[in-house]
Amino acid sequence: MNRKILPLQSIYSYLSGRASVFVSGKPVSKEGAYEKGSITVEAALVVPVFFLAVVTLLYLMEITAIQTSMRAGLQYAGKKAAKEAYVLTAVMPAKLEQDVVHAIGAERLDRSIVSGGSGGVSCSGSRISLRTGIGELVVSYQVRLPFPVFRVPPIEYKEKMRIKAWTGYEKPGFHEENEETVYITETGLVYHRDYHCTYLDLSIRMVTSTEVNDLRNNSGGKYYPCEYCGKKSGKGVYITDTGERYHSSLSCGGLKRTVYAVPVSEAVGKGACSRCGR
Repeated sequence: MNRKILPLQSIYSYLSGRASVFVSGKPVSKEGAYEKGSITVEAALVVPVFFLAVVTLLYLMEITAIQTSMRAGLQYAGKKAAKEAYVLTAVMPAKLEQDVVHAIGAERLDRSIVSGGSGGVSCSGSRISLRTGIGELVVSYQVRLPFPVFRVPPIEYKEKMRIKAWTGYEKPGFHEENEETVYITETGLVYHRDYHCTYLDLSIRMVTSTEVNDLRNNSGGKYYPCEYCGKKSGKGVYITDTGERYHSSLSCGGLKRTVYAVPVSEAVGKGACSRCGR
């Protein structure tokens, strides 16, 4: 049998034209190999981005958990500070920091993303008034985000709350004996000379949802729905003799008054009540 011997250059040209890639025992053409290579590159780019998004979401959840824990710890420290102010009307930042850390847990803070762990909690911005016993407690801390690629500077957070020391309405000795005592609320724009002023001592009564449209207050005005809880309820709504709104909930802030007795000198910026301030 005669065999034909091909030149080496012809064999090389033949193999180049018929080149293929074998994957799992199956031949794949050049075009198919390029497609699989492009998919592999896209997967290599998408996976790190997806991983970074998951890590970012976990850090956001941790920051929210830390904020909730700090607020709860500050409330715990505020209750203790309000009770201890009966003896000494003052706040000590170091004591507040210790109470906040105790409420949250030093171990929890040390393994968190709070910079400095349990030592990174600061209450240096807290204060309390010697005259009114009203204090503002502040806890500040920094959160670090240890991303492996991006260097993010620490982010500062603050939580605040107000307390009223257990010192009664008035403590003699901190203001002049002849100075008048007036009554204010947290959001009120006026001060009152009479503790039983109708603006402070609300006369709340319940009426049916159908008759509230026909009722009038002491000034002859109609009742309008409260912007917070004004939806009519089948059980009835709540009104006051001097108000202009009706409420569907007794716990609405429009039906509550937190009254503070303060010297008139501390009612700076507030005018006298039109009913009892003259």
